[in-house]
Amino acid sequence: MNNKISLTIFLSCIIWGFTLTAQNETHNPGSYGKLNPPIYVPSIAQQIKDGTFIDADIPNEPKKGHPKGRGANITVPGKGLPKGNDELAQIQQRTQLREGKDPFLVFDANVAYYTPSDPTGAVGPNHFVGAWNVGFRIFDKEGNPLTPTASLGTLFPGNEIGDPIVFYDAEADRFVITEFDNNPNGFNMAVCEGSDPVNDGWYIYTTGFETGEFPDYTKFSVWSDGYYVTANISATDKVFVVERDEMLQGNTPQFVSFPLPGIVTSGFYSPQFFNVTDSDLPPTGNATLVYMQDDAWAGVSEDHIKLWTVNVDWDDITSSTISDPLEIETTPFISVFDGGSFSNVPQPSGQDQDVLQATIMNQAQYRRFSDHNSAIFNFVVDTDGGTDELAGIRWFELRQVNHGDPWTIYQEGTYISPYNGKNAFSGSMVMDEQGNIGMGYTTCSATEMISVNYTGRYSADPLGVMTVDETLIAESTGNNPSNRLADYVQLSVDPVDGKTFWHIAEYFTSLGRTDVVGVFQIASDFADDVGVTNITNPITGELSEEEQITITIYNYGTNTQIDIPVCYTVDQGSSVNEIFEGPLASGESAQYTFSATANLGDVGNTYEITAYTNMSNDEFRENDTITSSVFYMYPNDLGVVDIIKPVSGTGLSDENVVVTITNFGTAEQSDFDVSYSFEGNVVTEQVPEHVTQGSSIDYTFNQQAIFSNFGEYDFAAYTSLPGDADHSNDTTTSTILNSMCQPEANCESGDGFYYFAVGDIENESGCSPDGYSDYTNLITELEINSINELTVTTHYGDQYVKVWIDFNDNFVFESNEVVINNMIIAYGQASGVFTKNADLIIPGDAFLGQHMMRAKSNWNAIVPDDACEGTEYGETEDYMVDIVMHLDLNEIPLQNSELVVKTLNKDVYNISLDKTDTDEVLYIEVHDVLGQKLVQNKVRKSNGKYEYMLDMSFAEPGAYIVRLGNRSYGKIAKIIVQ
Repeated sequence: MNNKISLTIFLSCIIWGFTLTAQNETHNPGSYGKLNPPIYVPSIAQQIKDGTFIDADIPNEPKKGHPKGRGANITVPGKGLPKGNDELAQIQQRTQLREGKDPFLVFDANVAYYTPSDPTGAVGPNHFVGAWNVGFRIFDKEGNPLTPTASLGTLFPGNEIGDPIVFYDAEADRFVITEFDNNPNGFNMAVCEGSDPVNDGWYIYTTGFETGEFPDYTKFSVWSDGYYVTANISATDKVFVVERDEMLQGNTPQFVSFPLPGIVTSGFYSPQFFNVTDSDLPPTGNATLVYMQDDAWAGVSEDHIKLWTVNVDWDDITSSTISDPLEIETTPFISVFDGGSFSNVPQPSGQDQDVLQATIMNQAQYRRFSDHNSAIFNFVVDTDGGTDELAGIRWFELRQVNHGDPWTIYQEGTYISPYNGKNAFSGSMVMDEQGNIGMGYTTCSATEMISVNYTGRYSADPLGVMTVDETLIAESTGNNPSNRLADYVQLSVDPVDGKTFWHIAEYFTSLGRTDVVGVFQIASDFADDVGVTNITNPITGELSEEEQITITIYNYGTNTQIDIPVCYTVDQGSSVNEIFEGPLASGESAQYTFSATANLGDVGNTYEITAYTNMSNDEFRENDTITSSVFYMYPNDLGVVDIIKPVSGTGLSDENVVVTITNFGTAEQSDFDVSYSFEGNVVTEQVPEHVTQGSSIDYTFNQQAIFSNFGEYDFAAYTSLPGDADHSNDTTTSTILNSMCQPEANCESGDGFYYFAVGDIENESGCSPDGYSDYTNLITELEINSINELTVTTHYGDQYVKVWIDFNDNFVFESNEVVINNMIIAYGQASGVFTKNADLIIPGDAFLGQHMMRAKSNWNAIVPDDACEGTEYGETEDYMVDIVMHLDLNEIPLQNSELVVKTLNKDVYNISLDKTDTDEVLYIEVHDVLGQKLVQNKVRKSNGKYEYMLDMSFAEPGAYIVRLGNRSYGKIAKIIVQ
């Protein structure tokens, strides 16, 4: 068993805590051998000249790309931290942003006819090569095409299966283009014979070995001794290496493959090897593979990243090894969206977009510096911890001092769009030669169309944040008709200057799905360019009348600087001017503390400090200045900042109350009062714990909150501290919704349903306890696009009846699911026996399969639109209907199958479906009673039946709907989590 070693690293006065799992074992290759000898293909220019060039196929109509393998991601409902907002995203939100520079160049590289287009591309000394689905094109550095759009068949004779990846091997000065192969399953690689992808020929390599199954979502990386590959496959061997030196010479290279020991996956997954960004290759060996592990997945106890080390010995390939994973704890993150499904964030109209969860985005980049090695990578996270899901980008910089040393986290952050609650995802990162980071990414929201943007940070910026404002590359003029959006995007850095970034991504124009290239830069082009990047002291807290001012100065320019004028002001007052002697070399930063102190001695006051350089020959003034606000905290200032419990749910009764209390003051606090109130009730208790300056505690009240009725409750919690200086932060409020949904009503006088019949359902009943009965064990088949007779008998007149069928199986009865709308029985009558018939129409666009049906009555008034709302008199009953389509020869798949739910142990269920007439892949989904999808995953038939193990042990107690089927037909069942 691996030993856990807890380390604390002190870097730049920032404490980063993480846990390492020692790499104490290695594993041998799964397979090895030699690839097929290469095929030589003439240059693109020669093919155009002799007429053998193959244009990219333009289909008559848009086509779907390859489906994402292995289905949606498996998660455990309710499991995983954080439960609230992403703490690193909150730091990013407070960061002062610099204005970004407009891109130097933006051009459309391709109009795509496949969904999605999956654009990739890389820049070289004289060319940009872009590729997508089944084609590629070569451009000059001004965005002018040098070739027509080429079919992949131009390079890979007889193979246009698609999903190419382009990368540039800077040390070799070669472009490489790859694609899938399915005969046998594997991948093909085209290595340019020379540095000119237009005029030089290509060595074409087919795998010569099988990957075990179709290599979905391949990722490629350059390392000193090989080209390293990963794929989203379930086969034992998941990573592959091919011999780089031999491929570059056009010889027959070796290959080797490895398993990934200790990896935990959740369905679709995508790790990646570190890719060498520039021409400075590391010593051979110690190639590193990275993947994230979310504690919302089964088998993962805490959020962390895993790192594997691969050492290939091409002289004795059998001695090659892959290590056990190194585990590094991270700040908690939520990587799961919509229970793991592939439709996640909205656009103004059309389908929700897939944010590519469980993916290390293309590419994980590696760069060597004089005193350390850096690796950067990112993946998408949900930042708001709520049901509305706001996508952001969790990014990391790892460092090692020497090649082969263990990697540690140098900085991590969560980037979110600073504007209008837009979702930010599909990030791609590269570090330039100065250590500045550029990141291209995609945004969209319910009000803003898909856009491609960039942000970034300078190497001297405060750790863990992007400081360049969101800067637009391209904005869509139309919406995406599909949920699939660019499985690949790619950012590369220009090898000529080491600082210009080239990003390719996907957006939508009047021509449709389009691949766009944006060229931008973080680093300065000026010789003399210096600025202040940070005010490191003072910080919010207890201040004084003689406060020292410490700043960080950064040399953006190429010339070394001395005697740099530095200045600061407080609240736009008179300027303090001093000289930083230096020297300060290009790309270096230094701290400077002013000898003149500042009077910041008024408690409760916020001070605005502006610091700047004032070099007379500075060629770019926009980055000279930075402003920071600091607050002289009151000694006594306490407040409730969050209500953790209770939360909205079903069947709430006696609920625990848990709140988060934060000390905003400088004095330690204890034995203070905290209260909660709702519905006119106030509960006050004394908190014995000590709360230090700037810290928070979670306090659980001894007295529970009692929710006796369904509906909304205005809930408040607050502190009462004698002498509290700022009451504006004392109180936090929330709205608690108590729903079952089992609406209550009184039917003792004969109201409600005494006979309910439709199809095969004939139910004679009396008044239900509290006016609700669950008859979902009764089911009838109703044919699509049919008219069915509904018969209802009541024992009291003036009954209004409404019936819903939950066609979309989200456990919410919506207005477009009403099939009987306020039918009136025995208008004006009192006690008696009254029966009425009505037509229950199943529309032609209804989804096939099992759905819940709710019948609801109300006396002397229309039935509320909210199917969960209780009424004074009436009744609610739930049934099941099976929407079918009678075919001439073939029965509908699943029609005669039974969905069986077996409880294996507390809240762990075996879901099975047998006697099926289909072998297709089905989907399992779990919804809560508020309609939120908690789980979605593919289920394949095995041993004659479909079977799925559902772990609900972390879910909140209550009712849930389980659905197993295809997109148009399924079986559903209700489960109760205790």
